[in-house]
Amino acid sequence: MDRTGTILIVRLDDPEEALAVARAAVAGGVRVLEITYSVPGALDVVRTLSREFAGDGVAVGVGTVLDEAAAFAAVRAGARLLVSPHLSPGMIRAAQRYGAVSVSGAYTPTEVVATLEAGADLVKLFPTENAGPDYARALLAPLPQASLVPAGGVSTGNVKDWFAAGVHAVGVGSAVTKAARPDGDMSRVTAAAADFLAAVADARA
Repeated sequence: MDRTGTILIVRLDDPEEALAVARAAVAGGVRVLEITYSVPGALDVVRTLSREFAGDGVAVGVGTVLDEAAAFAAVRAGARLLVSPHLSPGMIRAAQRYGAVSVSGAYTPTEVVATLEAGADLVKLFPTENAGPDYARALLAPLPQASLVPAGGVSTGNVKDWFAAGVHAVGVGSAVTKAARPDGDMSRVTAAAADFLAAVADARA
């Protein structure tokens, strides 16, 4: 993730679409995938992608990991990244135990500090509907040690503002994952992924 500064959040209703989107996004340069537990058969999707991309420098992870049991199941399926929308000490412990990267959700300064104290590798700024780059900047002023990853509402149009505010990486979802709708042309997902990664690279330069 340090290389691309991007997590692709795959939250789709069909496992076959999730697989096709993930493959197309990797073709566009994505190197960190978050398959959320809300995808039907999410762990089967993770197993398939983990096998396909083994040794290719692609980290396949699981999102919406709510507790330690879900974290363990995700790791057994091949997940190298565990993402939660909230602070789950059990999830963080499982990530530490099995060598996965933990991305733990927080919103307020108190939640960010608690997440850091629990040992999370990265802090997912969530939800972001009522937050923006200015809010991230305000959080990071007293907490510069927090590696913030905003998830939601990040686009090619505002990604430069997020990185200027000091975030570590960003999560992007439907702007890439739903680019093929309505006709299923996955080349548009590949193009959207490449465009987003180019905007991130420019923002980080």
